[in-house]
Amino acid sequence: MTAGALIFAFNNKHTDYVAMANWSAKNIQRHLNIPVCLVTREEPAAGHSFDKVILADPAQGGTRYFSDYDSNVVWHNTNRMDAYQLSPWEQTLVLDADYVVAGNQLSTVLQTNKDFLCYRWASDLTGLRTFDDLNYFGNNRMPMWWATVMMFRRSTAVELLFDSMQMVRDNWTHYRNLYKNNTPTYRNDHALSIALNTLNGHTLQVDQIPGTLASITPEHKLTQLSPDSYRVDFFTPDKKPRWIVLGQDFHAMGKQQLGAIVANSC
Repeated sequence: MTAGALIFAFNNKHTDYVAMANWSAKNIQRHLNIPVCLVTREEPAAGHSFDKVILADPAQGGTRYFSDYDSNVVWHNTNRMDAYQLSPWEQTLVLDADYVVAGNQLSTVLQTNKDFLCYRWASDLTGLRTFDDLNYFGNNRMPMWWATVMMFRRSTAVELLFDSMQMVRDNWTHYRNLYKNNTPTYRNDHALSIALNTLNGHTLQVDQIPGTLASITPEHKLTQLSPDSYRVDFFTPDKKPRWIVLGQDFHAMGKQQLGAIVANSC
């Protein structure tokens, strides 16, 4: 059975997501020993690290506020439900371009016998936030499953899941009202959560990746110490400076800081 990673990357005027994806591809190949396919708007520059490139038109998801840019940013990231149709692999690991692979922890996800897995919970690696506002959405506190990391094998059930995500995206106003979501901007995480909830009979019984999606929020300073080691500087609620060193995978929610790391590693 073929297996590989799939990364969607569509640049905007603030962030070079293709450069992030190219940097991530090297880490994925080094730690997980699987090929990487990029889905993007145009052919990347010569010398890129991708094993395959698929060209696709970006679907705009409106604008989102990014605190590290202190600006509303045009967001081209609503093609995620196309992963099932576009992936050249029989087993696919779908990763956001800003997910940092610093070890082989995702190898256990690839070895599972499940057809679909993602994270149910995300957590703040500094321990300062509960992420309660991110792990649920809408006035009814719908549990959120994260589309940042997804693993799927080809099956009828998984194909139906991605078709259901597309249905949610194409009828977003209806589903936003149904789930009493006050945020008008479409998110892949919300579409995935609604599709999983629907297909599992509204039981909230969904297979998930063990543990939590370790995350670093934009207000903290992220720097790279070595190829697989990172430092996070932050302040406690009483304004005391603290720092931690990471040697694990994590979701870099601050696009500007990760972009600087990527640019400096070239």
